Amino acid sequence: MSNQTLRILHFADAHIDIANYGRHDPETGLPVRVVDFLKALDQIVDRAIAEPVDLVLFAGDAYKDRNPQPTFQREWGKRMIRLSQAKIPTVLLVGNHDNAPASGRAHTLQEYGTLLIPHLHVADRLELLGPERLDLPVQIVTIPWIARNAFMSRKETAGLSSDEILMKLEERVADGVASLIEKADPGLPLILLAHANVQGARYGSERSVMLGQELVLSRALAADKRWDYVALGHIHKHQNLNDDRHPPIVYPGSIERIDFGEVKEEKGFVLANVSPGKSSWEFIKLQTRQFIDLNIETTDPDTFMEDVMRQLPDKERVRDAICRVRLTYPRDWEPLFDEAAILDYFAEALSIQVQKHRQVSKRVRLGDTAGVETLPPEELLATYWKTIGLEEEEAAALQELAKEVLSNVEIGD
Repeated sequence: MSNQTLRILHFADAHIDIANYGRHDPETGLPVRVVDFLKALDQIVDRAIAEPVDLVLFAGDAYKDRNPQPTFQREWGKRMIRLSQAKIPTVLLVGNHDNAPASGRAHTLQEYGTLLIPHLHVADRLELLGPERLDLPVQIVTIPWIARNAFMSRKETAGLSSDEILMKLEERVADGVASLIEKADPGLPLILLAHANVQGARYGSERSVMLGQELVLSRALAADKRWDYVALGHIHKHQNLNDDRHPPIVYPGSIERIDFGEVKEEKGFVLANVSPGKSSWEFIKLQTRQFIDLNIETTDPDTFMEDVMRQLPDKERVRDAICRVRLTYPRDWEPLFDEAAILDYFAEALSIQVQKHRQVSKRVRLGDTAGVETLPPEELLATYWKTIGLEEEEAAALQELAKEVLSNVEIGD
């Protein structure tokens, strides 16, 4: 660190207890996917120590579960203690997946504040962290995940619509942030650390942020030129919302792929050089588990399976990968499909999903037109499900959904 330029490592959305896909690791006893997330976290901690950086900013969501198992808490703790032992100031922001589901309960990062672990600072409220707390010439305004009930009383929200409550909440947060900025020393770097959606952000696969249901920070608040760096978490897709302008407004994204919705996204963290009025940053890619997503279509029933097998990737590539094969073909080709051959081909993959999208190639015939016109909507739909050959369970589920939709239409009328 020189001339008040700070070397910062910024990461977010670790979700280390996600255990979808695959099996358990024989060495650790942990789910293989949990090991993947921990390996990504190790790369981040290793880089922070090797640089070494002046400051680590974690922008929320250590876990996917608000009540993580003690085993996962232990593994997260091992990595945080390494940062503490390296004497690197680290700010742990509380995200929505870290927040306690009930009022008055501890959040998942509480212990680091309770035990006063050196160099680890838990940010669970809107506040300004300064040099006296961090032992660094820097100031950080923290916006953890903000639940309505924690920020506004029932009396204040009584009689208001959901949109009106959110508007008041956003105004209150904006006013609180403005007040903290006024207290900041303009001679020191000023950073915004927030776990929130910012207006204009592009979503990845995880659409847990639903517009109209949660706090959204305005673009004006995030782009305030008094910030020297805006460190965000919550959205899993890496992006900078401010192009090459000052300040950088950066989501580093999640540290591993959560599902196939993120198959095309690079995963990583950010290294930034931050100083008053001028900052630069770079995205560092992490080594992560390979996802392979295939869309296969064929045109000739005589060579159906040969065409399918020809479009599969090399066997060496699928080894230990998480794979999905999506096939589209006419429904009446179903007897030609050899699913066992697909599963055997992907035997060395960590996980394989086969999804079949059967097309209805024939014209649907509902019988006598006059008779059809007299059928009530529910019976007409039930007849339609039969004509297209839907399986009984699938047809029953669609019929139940149709009843609900039709009921709502009748109420509206």
